[in-house]
Amino acid sequence: MMSSNRFARLVASAAFVAAVGAATAGCQTSQIADSTNSISLAPDLRSEADLRHDAQVYGPLYRANPSDINVALHYAQALRGTGQHAQAAAVLEQVALQNPHNKQVLGDYGRALAEEGDYQQALRVLERAHTPDQPDWHILSAQGAVLDQLGRHEDAQRYYQTALKMAPDEPTILSNLGLSYALSKDLKNAEATLRRAAAHQPIDPRVRQNLALVVGLQGRFAEAENIAQADLPPDEAAANVAYLRKMLAGGGKDLAEKRPARAAAGSS
Repeated sequence: MMSSNRFARLVASAAFVAAVGAATAGCQTSQIADSTNSISLAPDLRSEADLRHDAQVYGPLYRANPSDINVALHYAQALRGTGQHAQAAAVLEQVALQNPHNKQVLGDYGRALAEEGDYQQALRVLERAHTPDQPDWHILSAQGAVLDQLGRHEDAQRYYQTALKMAPDEPTILSNLGLSYALSKDLKNAEATLRRAAAHQPIDPRVRQNLALVVGLQGRFAEAENIAQADLPPDEAAANVAYLRKMLAGGGKDLAEKRPARAAAGSS
């Protein structure tokens, strides 16, 4: 029988990175024209080559003028998109020090810290990214994602529910809430919530992969494979199904493996 800790690692390994990205996705100002987030209303579907190109373009501009917020945010987005989370966090830390009240900067910085694994500091920064009189559902959902990673699932679910009051049926919030239920081993509510998220069009394939994982964890393997293969090219579908089988087999060494393209978790 799968232990609670092992179950949590299984779901978290599949889910967390995109959950955080999705949580703050869409929380953009006019400074950023091209959103580079994960499960949001406008997910970043640019290729790694495009992201590396952005890093090459904005890197020199940032070094020439690190106080330019717009350049710094674009550069940090490109760094995050190419997996350079520590460097992105360092860039955003400097921008945040110079602009301690800029909500966009604080939101991006908090998300970068979470992706880097500095969850406690991420919470502190995200708390400053909005105010009680002007709450932001993107940030509330991001805070929930970080709390989930800290094992505080009931607290996380309260944040998601508050966010849903502001943005009813928002798929990014539903995705994070569904993953939170899965982390707390409430698979029935996890499946129902992820199905609500998957009902929205256009659907992000990662939401469907999360749903496949939760269905598979309930022993409905054929159904899980059918879900995992939807909306993907044959080669990606085959890779996702193979990965899903490994995940459901519970092999500990598989939990740290990088997921196939577009099989990432699922938020906000």
